[in-house]
Amino acid sequence: MSREQRGPNEKLGTVLALAGISNAGLARRVNDLGAQRGLTLRYDKTSVARWVSKGMVPQGAAPHLIAAAIGAKLGRPVPLHEIGLADADPAPEVGLAFPRDVSEAVRSATDLYRLDLAGRRAGGGIWQSLAGSFAVSAYATPASRWLITPADSSVARSVELTDLPPLKVGHSDVAKLREAAEDARRWDSKYGGGDWRSSMVPECLRVDAAPLLLGSYSDEVGRALFGATAELTRLAGWMAFDTGQQEAAQRYYIQALRLARAAADVPLGGYVLASMSLQATYRGFADEGVDLAQAAVERNRGLATARTMSFFRLVEARAHAKAGDGHPAEAALKAAEAWLERSRDGDCDPSWLGFYSYDRFAADAAECYRDLKAPRQVRRFTEHALSRPTEEFVRSHGLRLVVSAVAELESGNLDAACAAGTRAVEVAGRISSARTTEYVRDLLHRLEPYGDEPRVAELRERARPLLVTPA
Repeated sequence: MSREQRGPNEKLGTVLALAGISNAGLARRVNDLGAQRGLTLRYDKTSVARWVSKGMVPQGAAPHLIAAAIGAKLGRPVPLHEIGLADADPAPEVGLAFPRDVSEAVRSATDLYRLDLAGRRAGGGIWQSLAGSFAVSAYATPASRWLITPADSSVARSVELTDLPPLKVGHSDVAKLREAAEDARRWDSKYGGGDWRSSMVPECLRVDAAPLLLGSYSDEVGRALFGATAELTRLAGWMAFDTGQQEAAQRYYIQALRLARAAADVPLGGYVLASMSLQATYRGFADEGVDLAQAAVERNRGLATARTMSFFRLVEARAHAKAGDGHPAEAALKAAEAWLERSRDGDCDPSWLGFYSYDRFAADAAECYRDLKAPRQVRRFTEHALSRPTEEFVRSHGLRLVVSAVAELESGNLDAACAAGTRAVEVAGRISSARTTEYVRDLLHRLEPYGDEPRVAELRERARPLLVTPA
């Protein structure tokens, strides 16, 4: 369905010409993006011609999909007003701003929390509409502003209301948020970002964190409040990333970085940047992933613990390896290992780094060498990564098994590859993680030349339910 504007939509026509997209090309891209979100769309070049020449406005998710399709070609977010479709849906480009003012930062974050809950209740809502709208360029301004000013001068907030007393925030309120973050981290590692217990994080942000951010607090309490909320917001982003909601993850990460700045917590800001780096690298923007990881490293010199610096260098290595840059990747890996060896049990490591040990270093090192096509090194690090109990970090164990299978395959050991792949499929079936499913899908793709082998056919059959069930 569509409704008609007054006159041609010159803005849309101009941006299409700038992006070099034909009418037929735009229709195809919009239909494909819709299919990724379970929508059956049948737009064609005539539909696009009507949007441009007659000002027809498509309804539902289509305006956002149009913006996403054009944005993907231009390599940057495209707001609805730029293509003349701002009136199609009142939903703003919420969560992409990195305000300089603290009060504006509070509003930006709380707006995002409210929008996400509305999206969940609508069966996908805004995140369904924003399918495919991830743009790595949206990280440029947040990263640069954080690097220039990693802490606000004051975050104290006083609210004067005439009919109700202001909500006075104390350290006990902050402690509850930190407990929620700790619980969420545990469930996410064990069951995946799509588990229903993990999905309670956005509601916790809306119901618990947002009213506190809008209350009254001293500078000291405010810093702690912003830090705890930044942790929860980053977790919401990480869970969205794990379930394939890249557009939601990006917005959460940006707000988490802004909140970390208000908390004056530079290591936490670095952790958010590292999460951004992993997402950018995963999405195919390895160069930008390197930049984001290096920003975390440089700003935290002399501030973060040795274990924290090790993790930042490890994330940098992941990006270098994905870009195919062997020497920088190995240099970053050696630095990460050296920092880890310098760490001590008595160090004041942040609670959010509790997952990071030599096992995790070995697992990521294996992935680096997988990308660098060095199967012997992959096997060496994977053997260590798989040598410890897995009950707490189930998803990580599944990912490591897939990496092990790829290394065995590249070494010519088909039996071992299928054995590891079978174990990975079993683990993936117990968690809700689109990322783990994608790893399995990649393994099956690599096994296609051996499709006639009974072992491969059996593995593919075992994986079938996993691949056809939404993660």
